[in-house]
Amino acid sequence: MDGLTIATLTPLLALAALAAGSVTVVRQGHVGVAVLFGRFRRVLRPGLTFRIPFVETVWKRLSLQNRSAELEFQAITSDQANVQFKALIIYAVRADDEETIKRAAFSFVDDRSFMQALIRSIEGSIRAFVATKRQSEVLGLRHEIVHEVNGHLEEELNAWGFHLANLQINDIAFDEAIMRSMAQVVATNNMKAAAENEAQAQFISKTRVAEAEARARRVVAEAERDADALRGEGNALLRQRIAAGLAEAGRTLESGGVEPGFMLYTMWLEAMKHVASHGQGNLITFDGSLEGFEKTLVQMTALGRASRNGGQVEAHAHARSS
Repeated sequence: MDGLTIATLTPLLALAALAAGSVTVVRQGHVGVAVLFGRFRRVLRPGLTFRIPFVETVWKRLSLQNRSAELEFQAITSDQANVQFKALIIYAVRADDEETIKRAAFSFVDDRSFMQALIRSIEGSIRAFVATKRQSEVLGLRHEIVHEVNGHLEEELNAWGFHLANLQINDIAFDEAIMRSMAQVVATNNMKAAAENEAQAQFISKTRVAEAEARARRVVAEAERDADALRGEGNALLRQRIAAGLAEAGRTLESGGVEPGFMLYTMWLEAMKHVASHGQGNLITFDGSLEGFEKTLVQMTALGRASRNGGQVEAHAHARSS
């Protein structure tokens, strides 16, 4: 009975072992690299795959998904400033065709060697680029650095069966002494800009004030000019009215048989009265005796006759000339 059982189970166990050795399961997002007697034979796609038992083996399972790694390294600028970089790289197998899978699987001994080569290549590209730039230029060259690395590594990564999906420069920092000096430069530039803005504001303010004062002076000057013109016109009109009144009064006196000089004398008396009332002096004297009165009256009468005779002569001359 025992011999029969062993004889029955042995073929079953052999069949089970054969079946287990001929089936391989590959997860989604991965491919399997199958070798036959140590030589590449085919690419195993995701799912259940049958292979030749015992002689066809899965040498490597390769992920087609994106992988990432963080880098921290140092570079030196052309003016000998140390720059600390922190970066993130995202990479993946370039394609899932057989030739690309072969390059990705057999280019390096293991994944560690590949990562070391990739990181050193990226660091070398960035260092070579930064070495041509000055310290003050580096902070604004993130996109240029990424473009330079992609252009430098594209052909090399293609030969390995990979491609660089993304490179992010997360942080660029200098030594503490350089950071302090850069902060001082920024502060100085800010103070300079503030001083320039303040000076410009003061210039604009003073210019506006000067323009306003000039406009005000022009307005005042125009107002004074108009006032002087009006005063002149008023004085001229007043003199015309006075002259007309005097002429009318003279004609009235003359028609009544009163000497016009008497009117001049009364005007003289009124003028003296006004001077006495509004003058700033303490004393004003004139001859108020009868002899003085007669003398002044004679002078005024002679002045009136002279004025009248002058007018007649001028009128006669005007008539002869016409």
